[in-house]
Amino acid sequence: MHPAALVTLNMRELDRLKVIQAVVDHLLKPGRAAERLGLSVRQIERLVIRYRESGAAGLVSRKRGRPGNRRLDDDTAQRALAIIRERYTDFGPTLACEKLYECHGIRLAKETVRRLMTDAGLWVPRRQRPPKVYQPRARRSCLGELIQIDGSEHPWFEDRAPQCTLLVYVDDATSRLMALHFTASESTFRYYEEQPA
Repeated sequence: MHPAALVTLNMRELDRLKVIQAVVDHLLKPGRAAERLGLSVRQIERLVIRYRESGAAGLVSRKRGRPGNRRLDDDTAQRALAIIRERYTDFGPTLACEKLYECHGIRLAKETVRRLMTDAGLWVPRRQRPPKVYQPRARRSCLGELIQIDGSEHPWFEDRAPQCTLLVYVDDATSRLMALHFTASESTFRYYEEQPA
């Protein structure tokens, strides 16, 4: 066997090690091992060979520590980021992504653009933004200074008449109902038809 060396395995690789070890010790047939791991019998045989040659280290994924195949290359990322900084600093990631493709022929996923913009400090995710503080508006001091109008469309008369809108005129200072008016629809013209006295 191989000299003891420190090997880091994830849970999947550890499970694979136990099964391959059972195959090497003739406690498990390659066909059953293939079923258990969801691999082909030929792949089990390859793993057994790698285990015999390198021990547990032979079962570690060979992709570990290497960049992914679909990784965005640095040149494209820098080019896209330079264009965004130059022309689209006030754009959100989705619109910036569309403009990069339309105007510059750079096709990136909107989440990639979002990550690039966030890392560069051009975009702050919604969860990290400070909450907006709205100052409550003070009520007016005199009756009639501000009258708020709202409409509510509803079948007010059930089936006895067509559906209509109730316009309500409310004084801001006193919250008093100044007028109620039924009309066919809610519109600016209808607001001026009935004005409270």
